[in-house]
Amino acid sequence: MPYKLGVLVIHGMGSQEADFVTPMEVELKRRVGALGGDPDEICFCPAWWAPVLRERQTDLLRRMQHENELDWMKMRRFVVHALADAIAYQDTADRAVTERIASTSPLAAASQIAAAGPGAAAGQINVYQQVHVEIGKAMATLRQHIRDSAGDDAPEAPLVVIAHSLGCHMISNYIWDVRDSPEANPPENPFVGFRTLTSIVMMGCNIPLFTLAYTNLQPIRFPTPGLSPYFPAGTPAEAIVRVSKWLNFYDPDDVLGYPLRSLGDTFRERVSEDVAVNAGGPLSTWNPLSHNQYWTDDDVTRPVARLLHGILELLR
Repeated sequence: MPYKLGVLVIHGMGSQEADFVTPMEVELKRRVGALGGDPDEICFCPAWWAPVLRERQTDLLRRMQHENELDWMKMRRFVVHALADAIAYQDTADRAVTERIASTSPLAAASQIAAAGPGAAAGQINVYQQVHVEIGKAMATLRQHIRDSAGDDAPEAPLVVIAHSLGCHMISNYIWDVRDSPEANPPENPFVGFRTLTSIVMMGCNIPLFTLAYTNLQPIRFPTPGLSPYFPAGTPAEAIVRVSKWLNFYDPDDVLGYPLRSLGDTFRERVSEDVAVNAGGPLSTWNPLSHNQYWTDDDVTRPVARLLHGILELLR
């Protein structure tokens, strides 16, 4: 069965493992199947950026603990492996180097970093760009999986992005840089250039916290214009509009998750809905631990599965 729909999933803060996407993928595919769709037509791919910082974070804690007597080490591990991700993710690189690397393909950029070695790479490119290289590699991998399944003659597939926590800010920045910025140099391929982006799902989004650094708030362009070529000929435009959703799930008890539409008129125009949910079970749904409970919560997976199924229905 060829893949018809690509889903990029990006994690948020914390020391995530490579299989972080698996529980949500299993649950969403189960629900899509229950709705009458074919889950094997959906290709999920993780954007796993945690290794960019993991070694440095571990080394920092090791040096601090070795040379000093520190208490609350479990809490310090949380701070360094989670909250410090947001501090490190800053675009402070030499612009000439940044532009040179950004002008190459994602896989070529990754090769440049690897060839220079860990120490040299750290000196040449900042965490912001390293994370974006990982996102670019994930997009290239996702597209290749779809091409291998559907064939080179098949049209580019519609794309859905699912992001959690800091990953919401990261993917928003990435799309802005490669597609929406006035200085963007978009990739020739529409899929990796996010020109087939059909729906966005955010969970525990903390984009509002980062807007404090800006006076002119400008969200990414959505709905994506010109999606018709990526759906079967004759698909009504209004049907594509119905499945082009930007859904933002947040738990009111999650101090790291916020609504987006309250940021202003432009966000109200582009974000379809801020969805308040009770994420997690009895020990987490009523407190800040809910931040990590969105992935398999029924309040999230049920509407997301309906969204994926609706897109697949148009691709038949």
